[in-house]
Amino acid sequence: MLERIFGLGGHGTTVRTEVFAGFTTFLTMAYIVVVNPAILGEAGLPVAAVAAATCLAAGFGSLLMGLIANYPLALAPGMGLNAYFTYTVVKAMGVPWETALGCVFLSGAAFLVLTLVGVRQMIVAAIPRSLFAAVAAGVGLFIAFIGLRDAGIIVPNPATAVGLGDLTKPTAALSILGLLVIGALQAWRVQGAMLIGIVLTAAAGWALGLAHVTPGGYSLTAISATAFKLDIPGALNLKGGFGATLLEIIFVFLFVDLFDNVGTLVAVTKRAGLVDEAGAIPRLNRILIADSVATMAGALAGTSTVTSYIESASGVAAGGRTGLTSVTVGILFLITLLFAPLVQAIPSAATAPALILVGAMMVGALTEVDWADPGVAIPAFLTMVTIPLSYSIANGLAFGITSFAALKLVRGQARRSDWLLFVLAALFVLRFVYLAKG
Repeated sequence: MLERIFGLGGHGTTVRTEVFAGFTTFLTMAYIVVVNPAILGEAGLPVAAVAAATCLAAGFGSLLMGLIANYPLALAPGMGLNAYFTYTVVKAMGVPWETALGCVFLSGAAFLVLTLVGVRQMIVAAIPRSLFAAVAAGVGLFIAFIGLRDAGIIVPNPATAVGLGDLTKPTAALSILGLLVIGALQAWRVQGAMLIGIVLTAAAGWALGLAHVTPGGYSLTAISATAFKLDIPGALNLKGGFGATLLEIIFVFLFVDLFDNVGTLVAVTKRAGLVDEAGAIPRLNRILIADSVATMAGALAGTSTVTSYIESASGVAAGGRTGLTSVTVGILFLITLLFAPLVQAIPSAATAPALILVGAMMVGALTEVDWADPGVAIPAFLTMVTIPLSYSIANGLAFGITSFAALKLVRGQARRSDWLLFVLAALFVLRFVYLAKG
Protein backbone atom coordinates (compact mmCIF):
# COMPACT_ATOMS: atom_id res chain seq x y z
CA MET A 1 0.00 0.00 0.00
CA LEU A 2 2.80 2.43 0.92
CA GLU A 3 4.59 1.62 -2.33
CA ARG A 4 1.44 2.38 -4.29
CA ILE A 5 0.78 5.68 -2.49
CA PHE A 6 4.32 7.09 -2.30
CA GLY A 7 6.21 5.26 -5.06
CA LEU A 8 9.07 4.35 -2.74
CA GLY A 9 10.87 2.12 -5.25
CA GLY A 10 10.80 4.74 -7.96
CA HIS A 11 12.47 7.20 -5.61
CA GLY A 12 15.09 4.72 -4.49
CA THR A 13 13.99 4.64 -0.87
CA THR A 14 12.40 2.33 1.71
CA VAL A 15 9.82 2.56 4.48
CA ARG A 16 12.55 2.39 7.11
CA THR A 17 14.54 5.21 5.51
CA GLU A 18 11.47 7.42 5.13
CA VAL A 19 10.34 6.89 8.74
CA PHE A 20 13.83 7.62 10.04
CA ALA A 21 13.95 10.77 7.90
CA GLY A 22 10.59 11.81 9.34
CA PHE A 23 11.89 11.42 12.90
CA THR A 24 14.96 13.46 11.96
CA THR A 25 12.89 16.32 10.53
CA PHE A 26 10.55 16.26 13.52
CA LEU A 27 13.43 16.55 16.01
CA THR A 28 14.92 19.52 14.18
CA MET A 29 11.66 21.49 14.10
CA ALA A 30 9.87 20.35 17.27
CA TYR A 31 11.12 23.51 19.00
CA ILE A 32 8.19 25.31 17.34
CA VAL A 33 5.84 23.65 19.86
CA VAL A 34 7.59 25.72 22.55
CA VAL A 35 8.63 28.85 20.67
CA ASN A 36 5.40 29.58 18.78
CA PRO A 37 3.22 29.72 21.93
CA ALA A 38 5.84 31.95 23.59
CA ILE A 39 5.57 34.47 20.74
CA LEU A 40 1.79 34.35 20.19
CA GLY A 41 1.25 34.38 23.94
CA GLU A 42 2.53 37.97 23.93
CA ALA A 43 -0.37 38.83 21.62
CA GLY A 44 -2.80 37.68 24.30
CA LEU A 45 -3.52 34.17 23.05
CA PRO A 46 -3.62 31.48 25.77
CA VAL A 47 -0.26 29.69 25.70
CA ALA A 48 -1.63 26.17 26.25
CA ALA A 49 -4.20 26.65 23.51
CA VAL A 50 -1.58 27.89 21.03
CA ALA A 51 0.68 24.94 21.88
CA ALA A 52 -2.13 22.54 21.08
CA ALA A 53 -3.06 24.48 17.93
CA THR A 54 0.58 24.43 16.82
CA CYS A 55 0.74 20.64 17.10
CA LEU A 56 -2.59 20.22 15.35
CA ALA A 57 -1.72 22.60 12.48
CA ALA A 58 1.75 21.10 12.00
CA GLY A 59 0.35 17.57 12.11
CA PHE A 60 -2.47 18.28 9.67
CA GLY A 61 -0.29 20.31 7.30
CA SER A 62 2.50 17.74 7.15
CA LEU A 63 0.04 14.88 6.58
CA LEU A 64 -1.65 16.87 3.81
CA MET A 65 1.66 17.65 2.12
CA GLY A 66 2.73 14.02 2.21
CA LEU A 67 -0.55 12.58 0.96
CA ILE A 68 -1.43 15.18 -1.68
CA ALA A 69 1.94 16.32 -3.04
CA ASN A 70 4.14 13.32 -2.07
CA TYR A 71 7.08 15.50 -1.03
CA PRO A 72 9.30 15.23 2.09
CA LEU A 73 8.26 18.73 3.20
CA ALA A 74 7.05 19.30 6.75
CA LEU A 75 4.79 22.21 7.65
CA ALA A 76 4.23 24.18 10.85
CA PRO A 77 3.43 27.76 11.94
CA GLY A 78 6.21 29.86 10.42
CA MET A 79 8.87 31.73 12.34
CA GLY A 80 8.80 35.38 11.32
CA LEU A 81 5.14 35.22 10.42
CA ASN A 82 4.30 34.59 14.09
CA ALA A 83 6.50 37.56 15.03
CA TYR A 84 4.72 39.76 12.49
CA PHE A 85 1.37 38.55 13.86
CA THR A 86 2.28 39.47 17.44
CA TYR A 87 4.56 42.48 17.33
CA THR A 88 3.29 44.31 14.26
CA VAL A 89 -0.35 43.36 13.78
CA VAL A 90 -1.57 42.93 17.36
CA LYS A 91 0.80 45.02 19.49
CA ALA A 92 1.77 47.84 17.10
CA MET A 93 -1.46 48.18 15.09
CA GLY A 94 -3.76 47.30 17.97
CA VAL A 95 -5.70 44.70 15.98
CA PRO A 96 -7.45 42.10 18.21
CA TRP A 97 -5.87 38.65 17.90
CA GLU A 98 -9.19 37.20 16.82
CA THR A 99 -9.26 39.60 13.86
CA ALA A 100 -5.61 38.85 13.11
CA LEU A 101 -6.47 35.15 12.90
CA GLY A 102 -9.20 36.10 10.45
CA CYS A 103 -6.55 37.82 8.32
CA VAL A 104 -4.44 34.66 8.42
CA PHE A 105 -7.41 32.62 7.22
CA LEU A 106 -8.14 35.06 4.39
CA SER A 107 -4.49 35.11 3.32
CA GLY A 108 -4.60 31.32 3.08
CA ALA A 109 -7.79 31.51 1.03
CA ALA A 110 -6.23 34.15 -1.24
CA PHE A 111 -3.13 31.97 -1.64
CA LEU A 112 -5.36 29.06 -2.66
CA VAL A 113 -7.26 31.13 -5.23
CA LEU A 114 -4.06 32.61 -6.69
CA THR A 115 -2.62 29.11 -7.01
CA LEU A 116 -5.71 27.71 -8.71
CA VAL A 117 -5.98 30.53 -11.28
CA GLY A 118 -2.23 30.74 -11.99
CA VAL A 119 -1.61 34.28 -10.72
CA ARG A 120 0.88 32.94 -8.19
CA GLN A 121 3.30 32.05 -10.98
CA MET A 122 3.18 35.63 -12.25
CA ILE A 123 3.88 37.09 -8.81
CA VAL A 124 6.78 34.73 -8.18
CA ALA A 125 8.29 35.62 -11.55
CA ALA A 126 7.96 39.37 -10.83
CA ILE A 127 9.80 39.36 -7.50
CA PRO A 128 13.62 39.56 -7.78
CA ARG A 129 15.26 36.43 -6.36
CA SER A 130 17.68 38.53 -4.32
CA LEU A 131 14.74 39.91 -2.33
CA PHE A 132 13.67 36.39 -1.36
CA ALA A 133 17.02 35.99 0.37
CA ALA A 134 16.91 39.50 1.85
CA VAL A 135 13.46 38.96 3.36
CA ALA A 136 14.62 35.69 4.92
CA ALA A 137 17.68 37.42 6.40
CA GLY A 138 15.68 40.41 7.60
CA VAL A 139 13.16 38.15 9.32
CA GLY A 140 16.09 36.29 10.86
CA LEU A 141 17.49 39.53 12.31
CA PHE A 142 14.00 40.45 13.50
CA ILE A 143 13.58 37.13 15.32
CA ALA A 144 17.08 37.28 16.79
CA PHE A 145 16.44 40.80 18.10
CA ILE A 146 13.23 39.64 19.75
CA GLY A 147 15.14 36.77 21.36
CA LEU A 148 17.88 39.10 22.64
CA ARG A 149 15.23 41.39 24.07
CA ASP A 150 13.32 38.54 25.73
CA ALA A 151 16.60 37.31 27.21
CA GLY A 152 17.36 40.70 28.73
CA ILE A 153 20.64 40.81 26.81
CA ILE A 154 19.47 43.85 24.84
CA VAL A 155 17.38 46.43 26.71
CA PRO A 156 15.89 49.90 25.96
CA ASN A 157 18.30 52.80 26.41
CA PRO A 158 17.09 56.43 26.35
CA ALA A 159 20.40 57.68 24.93
CA THR A 160 21.02 55.08 22.21
CA ALA A 161 17.55 53.49 21.74
CA VAL A 162 18.93 50.10 22.81
CA GLY A 163 21.89 48.92 24.87
CA LEU A 164 23.44 45.96 26.65
CA GLY A 165 21.47 44.66 29.62
CA ASP A 166 22.72 43.40 32.97
CA LEU A 167 24.08 39.97 32.09
CA THR A 168 24.22 38.95 35.76
CA LYS A 169 20.44 38.99 36.10
CA PRO A 170 18.85 35.52 36.24
CA THR A 171 17.01 35.70 32.90
CA ALA A 172 20.02 36.99 30.98
CA ALA A 173 22.43 34.55 32.63
CA LEU A 174 20.14 31.58 31.96
CA SER A 175 19.63 32.66 28.35
CA ILE A 176 23.38 32.90 27.76
CA LEU A 177 23.72 29.40 29.19
CA GLY A 178 21.03 28.28 26.74
CA LEU A 179 22.89 29.89 23.84
CA LEU A 180 26.04 28.01 24.77
CA VAL A 181 24.21 24.69 25.17
CA ILE A 182 22.25 24.91 21.91
CA GLY A 183 25.27 26.29 20.03
CA ALA A 184 27.45 23.43 21.25
CA LEU A 185 24.85 20.81 20.34
CA GLN A 186 24.48 22.30 16.86
CA ALA A 187 28.26 22.42 16.42
CA TRP A 188 28.33 18.70 17.30
CA ARG A 189 25.50 18.22 14.75
CA VAL A 190 23.20 16.64 17.31
CA GLN A 191 19.75 15.91 15.85
CA GLY A 192 17.09 17.91 17.67
CA ALA A 193 19.71 20.27 19.13
CA MET A 194 17.23 23.12 19.44
CA LEU A 195 14.61 21.16 21.35
CA ILE A 196 17.19 19.43 23.56
CA GLY A 197 18.80 22.77 24.37
CA ILE A 198 15.47 24.34 25.32
CA VAL A 199 14.66 21.44 27.67
CA LEU A 200 18.14 21.42 29.27
CA THR A 201 18.08 25.20 29.77
CA ALA A 202 14.61 25.05 31.31
CA ALA A 203 15.75 22.22 33.61
CA ALA A 204 18.77 24.27 34.71
CA GLY A 205 16.49 27.21 35.45
CA TRP A 206 14.18 25.10 37.58
CA ALA A 207 17.05 23.40 39.42
CA LEU A 208 18.84 26.68 40.23
CA GLY A 209 15.64 28.48 41.15
CA LEU A 210 16.13 30.98 38.32
CA ALA A 211 12.78 30.20 36.76
CA HIS A 212 9.48 29.99 38.53
CA VAL A 213 6.72 29.05 36.13
CA THR A 214 3.68 27.07 37.17
CA PRO A 215 2.22 25.05 34.30
CA GLY A 216 -1.50 25.21 33.73
CA GLY A 217 -3.84 22.27 33.85
CA TYR A 218 -3.12 19.42 31.49
CA SER A 219 -6.08 18.94 29.17
CA LEU A 220 -6.66 18.48 25.46
CA THR A 221 -9.58 20.87 25.82
CA ALA A 222 -7.11 23.74 26.15
CA ILE A 223 -7.35 24.31 22.40
CA SER A 224 -10.96 25.42 22.82
CA ALA A 225 -9.67 28.82 23.96
CA THR A 226 -8.48 29.62 20.42
CA ALA A 227 -10.24 27.12 18.13
CA PHE A 228 -12.80 28.82 15.86
CA LYS A 229 -12.24 32.17 17.63
CA LEU A 230 -11.09 33.89 14.43
CA ASP A 231 -13.03 36.98 13.40
CA ILE A 232 -13.40 36.88 9.61
CA PRO A 233 -16.06 39.66 9.45
CA GLY A 234 -13.63 41.91 11.35
CA ALA A 235 -10.86 41.00 8.92
CA LEU A 236 -13.15 41.88 6.02
CA ASN A 237 -13.68 45.25 7.69
CA LEU A 238 -17.43 44.66 8.05
CA LYS A 239 -17.21 46.03 11.58
CA GLY A 240 -15.12 49.06 10.57
CA GLY A 241 -12.27 50.72 12.43
CA PHE A 242 -9.17 49.40 10.66
CA GLY A 243 -9.59 50.38 7.01
CA ALA A 244 -6.91 49.59 4.46
CA THR A 245 -4.54 48.46 7.21
CA LEU A 246 -6.13 45.02 7.20
CA LEU A 247 -5.58 44.71 3.45
CA GLU A 248 -1.91 45.36 4.15
CA ILE A 249 -1.87 42.67 6.84
CA ILE A 250 -3.39 40.07 4.51
CA PHE A 251 -0.96 41.17 1.79
CA VAL A 252 2.09 40.64 4.02
CA PHE A 253 0.86 37.29 5.35
CA LEU A 254 0.33 36.19 1.76
CA PHE A 255 3.65 37.41 0.39
CA VAL A 256 5.89 36.29 3.23
CA ASP A 257 4.24 32.87 3.12
CA LEU A 258 4.83 32.83 -0.64
CA PHE A 259 8.49 33.77 -0.17
CA ASP A 260 8.95 31.17 2.59
CA ASN A 261 7.46 28.46 0.44
CA VAL A 262 9.36 29.18 -2.74
CA GLY A 263 12.68 29.50 -0.91
CA THR A 264 12.13 26.28 1.02
CA LEU A 265 10.88 24.38 -2.02
CA VAL A 266 13.87 25.34 -4.13
CA ALA A 267 16.37 24.49 -1.38
CA VAL A 268 14.84 21.18 -0.31
CA THR A 269 13.86 19.82 -3.72
CA LYS A 270 17.28 20.61 -5.19
CA ARG A 271 18.99 18.82 -2.32
CA ALA A 272 16.69 15.82 -2.73
CA GLY A 273 17.13 15.72 -6.51
CA LEU A 274 13.39 16.11 -7.05
CA VAL A 275 13.50 18.87 -9.70
CA ASP A 276 13.03 17.92 -13.33
CA GLU A 277 15.54 18.41 -16.17
CA ALA A 278 14.31 21.95 -16.82
CA GLY A 279 14.82 22.89 -13.16
CA ALA A 280 11.08 23.02 -12.46
CA ILE A 281 9.42 21.46 -9.41
CA PRO A 282 6.88 18.76 -10.36
CA ARG A 283 3.44 18.96 -8.73
CA LEU A 284 4.20 22.51 -7.55
CA ASN A 285 0.53 23.49 -7.45
CA ARG A 286 -0.24 20.53 -5.19
CA ILE A 287 2.46 21.70 -2.79
CA LEU A 288 1.05 25.22 -2.67
CA ILE A 289 -2.53 23.97 -2.33
CA ALA A 290 -1.50 21.86 0.67
CA ASP A 291 0.22 24.87 2.22
CA SER A 292 -2.74 27.22 1.74
CA VAL A 293 -5.25 24.72 3.13
CA ALA A 294 -2.95 24.11 6.12
CA THR A 295 -2.82 27.87 6.76
CA MET A 296 -6.61 28.09 6.83
CA ALA A 297 -6.81 25.06 9.13
CA GLY A 298 -4.19 26.60 11.41
CA ALA A 299 -6.17 29.85 11.65
CA LEU A 300 -9.28 27.87 12.57
CA ALA A 301 -7.31 26.07 15.30
CA GLY A 302 -5.79 29.30 16.62
CA THR A 303 -2.28 29.85 15.26
CA SER A 304 -0.47 32.05 12.76
CA THR A 305 0.40 31.21 9.15
CA VAL A 306 1.50 27.63 8.44
CA THR A 307 4.34 27.24 5.96
CA SER A 308 6.97 24.78 4.70
CA TYR A 309 9.99 24.40 6.99
CA ILE A 310 13.58 24.59 5.81
CA GLU A 311 14.34 22.03 8.55
CA SER A 312 12.84 19.53 6.11
CA ALA A 313 16.32 19.52 4.57
CA SER A 314 17.56 17.54 7.58
CA GLY A 315 15.14 14.73 6.74
CA VAL A 316 16.19 14.85 3.10
CA ALA A 317 19.82 14.57 4.22
CA ALA A 318 18.78 11.46 6.16
CA GLY A 319 17.38 9.91 2.98
CA GLY A 320 13.78 11.16 2.82
CA ARG A 321 12.50 11.38 -0.74
CA THR A 322 8.70 10.95 -0.58
CA GLY A 323 5.63 12.10 1.25
CA LEU A 324 6.00 9.25 3.74
CA THR A 325 8.62 11.40 5.48
CA SER A 326 6.07 14.21 5.88
CA VAL A 327 3.37 11.79 7.01
CA THR A 328 5.72 10.53 9.73
CA VAL A 329 6.34 14.11 10.87
CA GLY A 330 2.60 14.78 10.92
CA ILE A 331 1.88 11.72 13.07
CA LEU A 332 4.61 12.70 15.54
CA PHE A 333 3.17 16.22 15.88
CA LEU A 334 -0.30 14.79 16.53
CA ILE A 335 1.17 12.54 19.24
CA THR A 336 2.86 15.61 20.74
CA LEU A 337 -0.59 17.18 20.97
CA LEU A 338 -1.16 15.00 24.05
CA PHE A 339 1.57 16.89 25.90
CA ALA A 340 1.30 20.33 24.29
CA PRO A 341 -0.28 22.23 27.23
CA LEU A 342 2.76 21.45 29.38
CA VAL A 343 4.84 23.98 27.41
CA GLN A 344 3.60 26.63 29.84
CA ALA A 345 6.26 25.30 32.21
CA ILE A 346 9.06 26.42 29.84
CA PRO A 347 10.49 29.82 30.96
CA SER A 348 11.12 32.54 28.36
CA ALA A 349 14.83 32.41 29.22
CA ALA A 350 14.88 28.93 27.66
CA THR A 351 13.06 29.89 24.45
CA ALA A 352 14.96 33.16 23.84
CA PRO A 353 18.21 31.38 22.83
CA ALA A 354 16.24 29.33 20.29
CA LEU A 355 14.88 32.54 18.74
CA ILE A 356 18.38 34.01 18.52
CA LEU A 357 19.89 30.96 16.85
CA VAL A 358 16.96 30.37 14.49
CA GLY A 359 17.43 33.97 13.40
CA ALA A 360 21.15 33.39 12.91
CA MET A 361 20.48 30.43 10.63
CA MET A 362 18.02 32.43 8.54
CA VAL A 363 20.63 35.14 7.86
CA GLY A 364 22.62 32.54 5.92
CA ALA A 365 20.34 33.24 2.94
CA LEU A 366 22.40 36.39 2.23
CA THR A 367 24.95 34.27 0.40
CA GLU A 368 22.47 34.24 -2.51
CA VAL A 369 22.71 38.03 -2.98
CA ASP A 370 25.13 39.44 -5.54
CA TRP A 371 26.68 42.14 -3.35
CA ALA A 372 28.95 43.32 -6.19
CA ASP A 373 25.92 44.64 -8.13
CA PRO A 374 24.53 47.86 -6.54
CA GLY A 375 21.21 47.36 -8.33
CA VAL A 376 20.79 44.12 -6.41
CA ALA A 377 22.71 44.87 -3.22
CA ILE A 378 21.02 48.16 -2.29
CA PRO A 379 17.40 46.86 -2.39
CA ALA A 380 18.51 43.68 -0.59
CA PHE A 381 20.21 45.69 2.16
CA LEU A 382 17.25 48.05 2.58
CA THR A 383 14.90 45.07 2.82
CA MET A 384 17.07 43.26 5.35
CA VAL A 385 17.77 46.20 7.64
CA THR A 386 14.32 47.82 7.55
CA ILE A 387 12.49 44.71 8.81
CA PRO A 388 14.11 44.58 12.29
CA LEU A 389 14.61 48.33 12.71
CA SER A 390 11.01 49.23 11.86
CA TYR A 391 9.60 46.09 13.50
CA SER A 392 7.73 45.40 10.28
CA ILE A 393 8.16 42.84 7.51
CA ALA A 394 5.77 44.95 5.41
CA ASN A 395 8.13 47.92 5.52
CA GLY A 396 11.03 45.72 4.47
CA LEU A 397 9.10 44.39 1.50
CA ALA A 398 8.03 47.91 0.56
CA PHE A 399 11.56 49.36 0.65
CA GLY A 400 13.03 46.41 -1.22
CA ILE A 401 10.55 46.20 -4.09
CA THR A 402 10.25 49.98 -4.48
CA SER A 403 14.01 50.59 -4.51
CA PHE A 404 14.60 47.68 -6.90
CA ALA A 405 12.05 49.10 -9.35
CA ALA A 406 13.43 52.64 -8.99
CA LEU A 407 17.01 51.52 -9.68
CA LYS A 408 15.83 49.60 -12.74
CA LEU A 409 14.26 52.79 -14.07
CA VAL A 410 17.25 55.08 -13.48
CA ARG A 411 19.63 52.51 -15.00
CA GLY A 412 17.46 52.19 -18.08
CA GLN A 413 16.89 48.50 -17.50
CA ALA A 414 13.10 48.58 -17.28
CA ARG A 415 11.41 46.09 -19.59
CA ARG A 416 7.80 45.57 -20.58
CA SER A 417 7.94 42.18 -18.89
CA ASP A 418 8.60 43.95 -15.56
CA TRP A 419 5.14 45.51 -15.50
CA LEU A 420 3.96 43.61 -12.43
CA LEU A 421 7.07 44.61 -10.47
CA PHE A 422 6.31 48.28 -11.15
CA VAL A 423 2.65 47.80 -10.25
CA LEU A 424 3.72 46.34 -6.90
CA ALA A 425 6.18 49.22 -6.38
CA ALA A 426 3.45 51.77 -7.14
CA LEU A 427 1.14 50.11 -4.63
CA PHE A 428 3.85 50.33 -1.98
CA VAL A 429 4.39 54.03 -2.72
CA LEU A 430 0.67 54.61 -2.27
CA ARG A 431 0.93 52.68 1.01
CA PHE A 432 3.64 55.06 2.25
CA VAL A 433 1.49 58.05 1.33
CA TYR A 434 -1.52 56.49 3.08
CA LEU A 435 0.50 55.84 6.24
CA ALA A 436 1.91 59.40 6.21
CA LYS A 437 -1.57 60.92 6.00
CA GLY A 438 -2.85 58.53 8.66
